[in-house]
Amino acid sequence: MTDFQSSSTADDIIAGLDRINKKVDDMRNARLNDPDSLGDKLVKFAVPSIAGFVAGKAFQLLWNKGVAKRVPHGAGAIGDGVVDDHESWLMSVAFSAASAAFTAVVSQLSNRGSQALVDRRHHRKNKAQ
Repeated sequence: MTDFQSSSTADDIIAGLDRINKKVDDMRNARLNDPDSLGDKLVKFAVPSIAGFVAGKAFQLLWNKGVAKRVPHGAGAIGDGVVDDHESWLMSVAFSAASAAFTAVVSQLSNRGSQALVDRRHHRKNKAQ
């Protein structure tokens, strides 16, 4: 009876290793058949990241300019991480939510734009061949 149990366990282990081996082979084939070059992947990563960062900083600058008209002189900027007398908790939440939403929209649009740029480059490359 022990031989049967160890044989069944060994078969289960081998079947599990075969599943892992198949998954590794599928992942290797997906990597080898990926049409994106390193430059394409860098563009698709860098453009949305940089655009989101710039949009966030621009939003903070515009927010501070708009709120500065209503803030007494000498007070700190809103969104600087310090809650001053003039900056309420509600204003902090409003700034955070609006900034995050604006940055997310810009990042999403630039992500789509960079993907379209890479797709257009692939289309031209395939057309030339």
